[in-house]
Amino acid sequence: MNSRLYECHVMHARFLPKPHRFVYRIFMLAVDLDELPALDRRLHLFSVNRPNLYAFRETDFLPTSEPLHNASAPTAQHSSSTSSLKARVLAYLAKRGVDLGPGGRVELVTLPRILGYLFNPVSFYFCYDATGACLASIAEVTNTFHEMKPFFLGPQTRDASSAFRLRTPKNFYVSPYSDVDVDFDFNLRVPAEKLSVQIDDYIGADRTLTSTLAGPARPLTDAALAWFLFKYPLLTLRVITLIHWHALLLHLKKIPWFAKAARAADQRDLYRPHASLSRQQPAPTSP
Repeated sequence: MNSRLYECHVMHARFLPKPHRFVYRIFMLAVDLDELPALDRRLHLFSVNRPNLYAFRETDFLPTSEPLHNASAPTAQHSSSTSSLKARVLAYLAKRGVDLGPGGRVELVTLPRILGYLFNPVSFYFCYDATGACLASIAEVTNTFHEMKPFFLGPQTRDASSAFRLRTPKNFYVSPYSDVDVDFDFNLRVPAEKLSVQIDDYIGADRTLTSTLAGPARPLTDAALAWFLFKYPLLTLRVITLIHWHALLLHLKKIPWFAKAARAADQRDLYRPHASLSRQQPAPTSP
């Protein structure tokens, strides 16, 4: 099967206005969306769209049937609430001129729900045609308010090293220690035996922050999932706890912070807006 696990180091380094760095070990699930029914049947510790120690719920991802908040351009609804995740990804790609064709497949690198709890700072979709060529990628960023914003990296962003590269305005509130108009610089290598992705933050020519996620592939088996339950206990809960812990450390370092409500109008093209945005913005359009 194409589906597998990646055992990774995640590194986060802030350069400006003061240095701050951490490195942790985590694991990621890389699931071929066509294999979800087979994985649900084959694995005892992993289930699809139902509770288990590890669970994958399709509604946790790419909610394109929901309203898009503060859209930068007129949009039209392109998926239904009952469509599968793969169908939503294909519709999202088609709207942006990418057709995987018959036999195309989508691989999602993400965290699963663990004991029912999920927090995914970023998930990555890699989209292949029937020949195995990776035509596009999507980086789906989620903040601690559970707002979600997908960033599309199309065929024109792929370079000679088989990585998708894109620098784009964020227009999204991810951290109180980073303003909403910072640029994201994505460097997403097509995963194989190793996973290697990098996201940098830029203010003009200054790189203010870098985040990397890298590690080797592991088989997706019940034995591996059982071992990771002990090696990385309550991983998704640990992720959200560490985010708040490092936010406290940044506060103690007196790093300037930005209020979410201060630039509500500049937070665009996101799903599941927090109530603070909904109170300040016009009614959202359909996705």
